[in-house]
Amino acid sequence: MKIVGISACPTGIAHTYMAAEKLEKTAKSLGYTIKIETQGVKVENILSTEEIQQAEIVILAVDKEVQTDRFAGKKVKRVSTARAIREPEKVIQEAIDGVEVTTVAQAEHVSNESGKKAGIYNHFMNGVNYMLPLVIAGGILIAFSFAFGINAADPSDPSYNQIAEVLSTIGGNTAFALMVPALAAGIATSVAGRPGFAAGLVAGTMAASGGSGFLGGMVGGLLAGYATDYLENKVTVAKSFAALYQLIIVPLISVAVTGFAMFYFIDQPISYVLDALTNWLNGLGSTSGVVFGLLIGIMMAADMGGPINKSISTFSIGLMSAGVNAPIAACMAAGMTPPLGIALASILFKQKFTQEERTSAQSCWVLGLSYITEGAIPFAVADPLRVIPSLMAGSATAAAISMGVGVTSLAPHGGIWILPIPNVLNNPLMYVVAIVSGTVVTALMLGFLKKSRTEMERQPTDEGKLI
Repeated sequence: MKIVGISACPTGIAHTYMAAEKLEKTAKSLGYTIKIETQGVKVENILSTEEIQQAEIVILAVDKEVQTDRFAGKKVKRVSTARAIREPEKVIQEAIDGVEVTTVAQAEHVSNESGKKAGIYNHFMNGVNYMLPLVIAGGILIAFSFAFGINAADPSDPSYNQIAEVLSTIGGNTAFALMVPALAAGIATSVAGRPGFAAGLVAGTMAASGGSGFLGGMVGGLLAGYATDYLENKVTVAKSFAALYQLIIVPLISVAVTGFAMFYFIDQPISYVLDALTNWLNGLGSTSGVVFGLLIGIMMAADMGGPINKSISTFSIGLMSAGVNAPIAACMAAGMTPPLGIALASILFKQKFTQEERTSAQSCWVLGLSYITEGAIPFAVADPLRVIPSLMAGSATAAAISMGVGVTSLAPHGGIWILPIPNVLNNPLMYVVAIVSGTVVTALMLGFLKKSRTEMERQPTDEGKLI
């Protein structure tokens, strides 16, 4: 049995490579030949035409749309990266048995396992994928500019430094300014393909300048995508007129319709909602902040880089454009503690982990400090009923402390490595306290809930087999 496939998650970081590793390791243990192309930050392990032709099964572990033309005539099994990580053996067996297997022609635009067209969440995540590089690069460049002084980018300030001004111009005035247009363009492109890009870019730019921000960009991106998709695929025109129609009429009407809708129906109402939300968040007292922090922490650890995690982190990134910087600090703290807590628990409670798990946990120190929550996934997959509640408790603790004391961050990513940069965090000491507290809570919960390996080896599973 020869298997090929693709793994790809919206951000192209952890899930992409973890899904590929799980599938490859499991297939090889079953005696199958397998090669998975990873479409992450860059495309690696690229499948050759010969390898595809020789393959009997194609497995797509993807959370976004990928090109599947080259798999024409092959049996395709499509699942989410999360399921490939969680149930690799079952996924491979289903692919071999023909369960929910389809042809490329049918599979090109279906989402993970539903057999339906890609849903709104997939479109939003595609937009996030477009936006994220600008957010990360822009935010960190802004943070570097503050290292010269909080007002060093202002030519009229005594602390003015030209390098700080350039960094601020690149990061804040340019990269951050393109954040919402990129989000909307990515959403529209996910819905309608390349023709949706122009209308999506217009929707995002109008949202950014009109005050509706990232919420307006999300709504406008969907509108632009569906309007373009309708014009592209639902309107029939004569062949002699088709080229002119696609080149001129489709972009003209889609951009105009999107622009008018943004101006008259979308921008103002969402601006009011966003302003009210901004004022409420800025006015949170310590008690309300703690409650909101608990919610952020629970969501960040619930699926560790999955839909729930990405929803709250994207929401918090969007709030940064409105000048609300506390939620993103809480997100980072909550996102760092799951891997860190596992790493600490593997040292404090060695009997609860196998030698292989203890070795793997060492990498969680670096992953956690770098704000890569996905480092905790293998441990959650192996023992979800005990590990996930522990991670949620620790993340909730970290985020609640961060929000409760009002920690803010001017950088949307970077983990603990942004601490040495002056003025990025308004309260670095309490931020460290929040992260350490969450890490300790996670580790203690794991130590309390997880069974020792000898106990687990004696306990039968539902099928009567030993774990």
